[in-house]
Amino acid sequence: MRVSTVLCILAALFVGAAGAKFAKSGGWSQWISDRPAQLAPDDPRHSTGDKRIVMLAAEWCGYCEKLRKDFEQADVRYTLIDVDTAAGQKAMNAVGARGVPVTIVGQDIVYGYNMDEIKDRLKPLGYRL
Repeated sequence: MRVSTVLCILAALFVGAAGAKFAKSGGWSQWISDRPAQLAPDDPRHSTGDKRIVMLAAEWCGYCEKLRKDFEQADVRYTLIDVDTAAGQKAMNAVGARGVPVTIVGQDIVYGYNMDEIKDRLKPLGYRL
C-alpha cells in the first residue's frame, strides 16, 4: 500500500472516532439549542445575573492588582473571589480558567487583563474605565 492510502485510512478512522464522540455529546443540537448551557454548581455566573461583576484574582498577581485599582478608580462595584481559597479554585475550574485575573460581567467571561474587552462589557452598565 502507498503511504497516502495508509494516511487516508488513518484520517478516516480518526474522523469517525471524533464524529462518534461528537454525536454522543449532543452533536450540533448542543450548539444551536435555544436552551442556555448548564452552569457548573460552583460557577460564579449563578449569582451575577445580567449586571453583577465578579473578579477571580490572587494577591500575588500584578495584573489582578492593576485591575482592582482600575475598578476602584472607576467606582466599579464588584465581588472579589480569591483563587487561593477552596471556593476560588472551584470557581476557576467551573469557568475553565487557567490563570488570573478572570472578570465575569453578567454571563460574559473575560480571561486575563484584556482591558478592551472588559471596557466593552462594562460600558452598557454605565462604567467608564
